[in-house]
Amino acid sequence: MKARVAAIAFLLAVVATGLTWLSFQPVVFRLVEALRIASPPGTAPRQILRSAQEMLPVYLGLDLLVLVLLTFGLLYLTVARPLASVEREMQKLERLDWELDSRGAGPLLSRFQASLRRTAEALQTERNLTRRQLEDLAAANDQLTRAQAELVASERLATVGRLAAGVAHEIGNPLSGLLGWVSLAHTRAGGDSELGGYLREMESEVRRIDGIVRSLLDLGRPPRTEVGPVLVAPLVRSAAKLVGSGPEFREVTLEIQLDEALVALADPGRFSQVLINLLINAAQAIGGPGRIAVVGQRAGERVRIDVMDSGPGVPTEIRDRIFEPFFTTKSGGKGTGLGLAVSQHLMRAMSGDIAVGDSPRGGGKFTVTLPAA
Repeated sequence: MKARVAAIAFLLAVVATGLTWLSFQPVVFRLVEALRIASPPGTAPRQILRSAQEMLPVYLGLDLLVLVLLTFGLLYLTVARPLASVEREMQKLERLDWELDSRGAGPLLSRFQASLRRTAEALQTERNLTRRQLEDLAAANDQLTRAQAELVASERLATVGRLAAGVAHEIGNPLSGLLGWVSLAHTRAGGDSELGGYLREMESEVRRIDGIVRSLLDLGRPPRTEVGPVLVAPLVRSAAKLVGSGPEFREVTLEIQLDEALVALADPGRFSQVLINLLINAAQAIGGPGRIAVVGQRAGERVRIDVMDSGPGVPTEIRDRIFEPFFTTKSGGKGTGLGLAVSQHLMRAMSGDIAVGDSPRGGGKFTVTLPAA
């Protein structure tokens, strides 16, 4: 910037000096020539005039230098420095830096810099508005995605419900008869241990089918709930005591960390059913020695209960499907894939929800939320 200003100042000074000397040179030369002719040869005035004539280029150079310096200073103070300030402000705008400096523009460019500041303020306002609109759009999109997923799940549950009604009617009664015949055959087997073993396996599988049918019925129809204030800690301890004698819990340490005064709005029976299912799932996921922790706390207007285990956890890639009916990670026919789907169905019927995540200490975590009383 300074080099360009210096070049412009030099050109202007050359032009000004040239015009000045072109205007006064004929007059000066005629005056000098007249004095030279009028003076006798060898006189001092004649020598002075000759010296003055010889010094004219020096005077011209000094005049040019002074004009260059004056022009440079004037251009730098009135044009170059304000332009440099405006250029810095433009670079700030390129970096989306809205803090513009109001000084340094000078009287020549002050109106331009004021207009630039107003433009920056308008751009910042528009950018903030665009950001808020994008955030609102993202939130609306997330809400729409969740609503769509819930709608798909509801339609799937409705389909399962219609199927369950037919299945319960067509299979329920024959299953009851089959269980009766198996029980009678087991009585008639007497001391035949091999036949008795077969019959016990048969009874176990028949009861498993009966459990699937009942789960389908629970999943397909709106659950009947009687929601009211419930002390969470006694309910959790009761569920833990109920499942604690099962074979899955022989090597599992169960820890309960709950405030005794924690109260939620829930149906005690339905909520207990969800807790039992989560505890059994956690113990089966551990599959041996391990630890299950149930931690509860109030979070604003909600009650949050985390069921955490030391098992392998739930892989991220299947978490979106973990609550789908008939989806299971258990092998060997150990799971129907309906437990978590039914649990989610029951929680939402109580204005609550259930989610899957990672335990801070490793392992799986299922979070249950309910309205606080």
